Amino acid sequence: MKLSLLPCLSLIFGCSTKAVEPPAAPAYVDEAPLPAGWPQPGPYDQVSLKSCPAYRAAFTHNRWQSFGFWTLFSHIKRHQIPMTAPVELTMKKSAGRIEMESMGFLYRNDKVGALGADGQRVEVRDVPATQVLSYTWQGPDSSANIAIAKAAIEAALVERKLGDKPFRLLGYNGPGTPRDKRTWELQAVLDKAK
Repeated sequence: MKLSLLPCLSLIFGCSTKAVEPPAAPAYVDEAPLPAGWPQPGPYDQVSLKSCPAYRAAFTHNRWQSFGFWTLFSHIKRHQIPMTAPVELTMKKSAGRIEMESMGFLYRNDKVGALGADGQRVEVRDVPATQVLSYTWQGPDSSANIAIAKAAIEAALVERKLGDKPFRLLGYNGPGTPRDKRTWELQAVLDKAK
C-alpha cells in the first residue's frame, strides 16, 4: 500500500502552489511617432468618442495587406518620408463583415510629402478632421477580435442613434512586437469635426 501512495504523494507535493498572476493591463508599445495631434490609442476594451485631427496620408487600394504594405513602404522610402504609427486600413462592409478596401500610411504632418498620385498605385491626400467611435484592444487582428470591436461600436451607434457609419482599422505595431502585445483600434468614422 505504501508503494502505491508514493507516486500520488509525489504528484501532490510536487505541484506548485504558486498563485496564478492576473494578466497585465494592456499597455501601448510605442514603436513609431504618432502624427501631429493624433490621440494615443485607448482606452482599451471599451468604446470611446475621439476627435482625430486632419492628416496627410499615402493610400493604396491593394486588396492584400502585405502587398499594400510593401507598396506604401517603397513610396515612403523613395521619398525619404519617416514612418509613423498607426497604419490605416479603410474597411468596406461585405456580407455582414468588414474587409480591407485600402491601406494608408499616415504622415507626421501636412507639410510632409506632395499631394496627388505617385505612380499608378499610390495617392497622397489630406484627410479632414473627424470624430470617431473607437474600440481599442491588445492582441492579434483576428476576425474574432475585429467582430468584438465591431459589435461594441455598432451597439454604441444604435444607442446614440447615429446610423450606419464607415469603419477603419488602425494598426499601431509592426512585426517586431509580439502579436499579443500589438495595439489595434477599430473606428466608426462619424461626421467631420466641427
